[in-house]
Amino acid sequence: MNIFMKRAVELAVINVNEGGQPFGAVLVKNNEVVTEGVNELHKTYDVSGHAELIAIRRAQAQLQTNNLSGYTMYASGEPCPMCLTAMYFAGIEEVFYCQSVADAVEVGLGKSKFIYDEFKESKDERKIKMKQMRLNENQENPMNLWKQTL
Repeated sequence: MNIFMKRAVELAVINVNEGGQPFGAVLVKNNEVVTEGVNELHKTYDVSGHAELIAIRRAQAQLQTNNLSGYTMYASGEPCPMCLTAMYFAGIEEVFYCQSVADAVEVGLGKSKFIYDEFKESKDERKIKMKQMRLNENQENPMNLWKQTL
């Protein structure tokens, strides 16, 4: 285990000892720590307060960029679908994790597995029902408006 994963696991242990969940993350570029994060759900009551997202938010704010190409994420646990999606959006190119989604399920943290499984279902078969509502004819189309700004 390298120093970055050791730190991610250490952050997870500290977080559990402070009443949080067992997740820590370290964002690295050029073999240097850029930012760190732990799950903050117990402090912020924000379901998006996951360790990886906290590390990403801090890096983007610090660097004033949305592009984290060339960065590597070290996470104590396999990223949930939300965190993995954020990594795709940010351009993170490599992710290392220590404990798997299956390991999380074994200790009662099964939401990630449930969501990964849900994404395999068709929209009609998912627990959250999604229904498209099209624009009215007289409404300005925000997508077309944005395209004009390019």
